[in-house]
Amino acid sequence: MRSRKIATLGTAALLVAALLPGATASAAPTAALAAPDIPLSNVKAHLSQFQSIANSNGGNRAHGRPGYRASLDYVKGRLDAAGYQTSIQSFSYNGATGYNLLADWPGGDTNDTLMVGGHLDGVTAGPGINDNGSGSAAILETALAVAREGYQPDRHLRFAWWGAEELGLIGSTYYVNNLSSGERSDIGDYLNFDMVGSPNPGYFAYDGDGSSGSGGPAGSAELERVLRSYFATINVPVQDTAFNGRSDYGPFIRVGIPAGGLFTGAEGRKTSAQAQMWGGQAGVAFDRCYHAYCDTTSNINDTALDRNSDAIAHAVWTLGGDGGPQEPPGDTVYSDDLESGTGWTADPDGTDSATSGTWERGTPQPTNWSGTSLQLSAAGGSGALTTGAAAGSGAGSYDLDGGTSSIRSSEIALPAEARTLSFSWYLAHLNNSTTDDFLRVSVVGPNGSTTVLNQSGAATNRPGNWQTQTADVSAYAGQTVRILVQAADAGTGSLVEAGLDNITITK
Repeated sequence: MRSRKIATLGTAALLVAALLPGATASAAPTAALAAPDIPLSNVKAHLSQFQSIANSNGGNRAHGRPGYRASLDYVKGRLDAAGYQTSIQSFSYNGATGYNLLADWPGGDTNDTLMVGGHLDGVTAGPGINDNGSGSAAILETALAVAREGYQPDRHLRFAWWGAEELGLIGSTYYVNNLSSGERSDIGDYLNFDMVGSPNPGYFAYDGDGSSGSGGPAGSAELERVLRSYFATINVPVQDTAFNGRSDYGPFIRVGIPAGGLFTGAEGRKTSAQAQMWGGQAGVAFDRCYHAYCDTTSNINDTALDRNSDAIAHAVWTLGGDGGPQEPPGDTVYSDDLESGTGWTADPDGTDSATSGTWERGTPQPTNWSGTSLQLSAAGGSGALTTGAAAGSGAGSYDLDGGTSSIRSSEIALPAEARTLSFSWYLAHLNNSTTDDFLRVSVVGPNGSTTVLNQSGAATNRPGNWQTQTADVSAYAGQTVRILVQAADAGTGSLVEAGLDNITITK
């Protein structure tokens, strides 16, 4: 196993080093970037979404049930909008299809990947908000903080949400078993977060250094140290919890990948000594609603959830390293602000099926429904690509209806130095949308195409919000390409709007 790169030291470590005999100020390395505070309100908003999804899907988010896939689609939608490269890995278990969601943050050394994960599924008995909506939501908000902060670490970051953990670590085991030896060696560390908001919480870290058990693979001790170091700064004691393969770190440590993680307790009972140390009730389970119908948003300790969310961010920023300033944008080789006609062709292949609200270049008129913004004004100027520019008498008058609509650019001759495509986009829909609805953007070259944005619908109100997407198009340098934009209202009738604006390609 290749050793993990330690790029920087934290400020506290530098202060200690400065006090050692013979230490000199000039010898001190640069301090790591400080992790941002993870807003508790944001994490709880994700939990509210999981609760609503469970309420609308038989009361649970279990493997093979619609509530699980709806949860996955919600997480994926947030990550796609933030600029992550997401992929869904499917597997079969107990006669049902399960799914893992992987999200890669562009950049960093892909030969030295830091993975952060937890299971997204719950049991059939209840909505699974602490187990493991809490870990899933905290990881999601940490990933979104990476995007908000523009964090570009030395190491590559990959976030994961596993399926069918409750049935025996099925999703994470499938992922690890299907890695090649090279892909395994590229994963330097794996951090797992399962139940981080228990209502009668303890504060536990996986025993990476073996101080109370067998420990984990080489490198796990460092992960434990980093996780514990955050709690030391807020004067919260941490106890060991065993590396016994109970959660999704199990498949990773079995193949020698260093692992670590945090846990606030399940069905075990808090001792008197632990109650004295952490507060709460002695003799009562850490989570009395473990695997039960009452594992709802009322089954969360806000303080524990807040502390653990911040600890996750601390670990990501500390272990990821400081990648330094990013390369400035290169010279622009193509741009289209869509303020005038530049040769975009609707339904270029004559195969579209949509009956209204089809793609056009125009001046979009804003629409909304009960406070949910749907069609948006252009991101810049007045022109944009939009699905039916007119507003009409109501939000659904000129939305996309009846199937798929597409629009394609004129030919773009890319110079040999072409590297980065960027554009503004949004997809908006109401809760009658399904995963059959989508917005998709592709680069089409002479020998194939690459999808650079693939955003699916979901059964939730998604307000329109202009986002920026970037993609590496260096594989098409020196070729003549077109940009193809597609959108679909492809399932049951739903209210769907989409837009694209400010397209540029730079060296």
